[in-house]
Amino acid sequence: MTRVAVVDLGTNSTRLLVADVDGPRVDEVERRLAITRLGEGVDARRRLLPLPIARVRNVLSDYRRTADSHGVDGRTLAIATSAVRDAENGEAFLGEIEWSYGFTARLLSGDEEALLTFRGATEGRGLDEPTLVLDVGGGSTELVVGDAYGISFHTSLDMGCVRMTERFPNVADCGNAVRALLAERIPEDVRPSRAIGVAGTVTTLAAIELGGYAASRTHGHRLSRESVERELARLAPLTDDERRAVPGIEPDRAPVIVAGIAIVREVLAHFRLDELDASERDILHGAAIEAAALPEREEGAAPPGAYTCC
Repeated sequence: MTRVAVVDLGTNSTRLLVADVDGPRVDEVERRLAITRLGEGVDARRRLLPLPIARVRNVLSDYRRTADSHGVDGRTLAIATSAVRDAENGEAFLGEIEWSYGFTARLLSGDEEALLTFRGATEGRGLDEPTLVLDVGGGSTELVVGDAYGISFHTSLDMGCVRMTERFPNVADCGNAVRALLAERIPEDVRPSRAIGVAGTVTTLAAIELGGYAASRTHGHRLSRESVERELARLAPLTDDERRAVPGIEPDRAPVIVAGIAIVREVLAHFRLDELDASERDILHGAAIEAAALPEREEGAAPPGAYTCC
């Protein structure tokens, strides 16, 4: 058994998982989340901005201390996704993170992100029918379909909750854009029988329905398509402050939750699915398995670009 620490440098949030890994089994020790909005402005400017970078750095200082307090020795992995992929200074930012905090940093392609998400979300589940894993991130949405025999389809689409909020303040326009992209990018013969939803939008929907967030209750909670449509209709007309007052919505997620729910609604409609299961296991758990295979970290010079990202 190997103890690891994994950080997900997402477009909307920065998350930490400390876990014990034994083969495909991942046992959580501690998990943390902070809304940092690293992808703020990236869609328009194609750069990570100084203020979001500072927010992430503040969180990573705390995460590094948490990993050390749990005795993680060497096998620490920071994965970066949509916002860092899209930013001209993304690689320099990762070099700084690796040098400053001692995490091995890895920039994932959209396909790698999709595959790690599927691995994390389906570990320990019986996949006796074609299953869609839906991951609505801040900058992109990953769609992976597979069963007990393996993955049959996967794609990463540039339609995350932060990106779509910045592009389409109107929920109708957002829904139309998502619907068009799905029709363009998903082959007609991709027809899963069930769905698993991961990440903040889906777990927030579960928390709203349950009247508050608790991982033990949201994990496995079944969300009907009617419930998703109902919450979208309820939340869309509200101001950000009014959304923050809704039980189950984390205050910092309120500005982007409507676009996220619109994506979930359109995905379910496209695949003609009536429900999905919320999952607390996601890309972090897939990345933890990757982290367990890392070699011991070697001391050396700063990576190219360290401290030059902004």
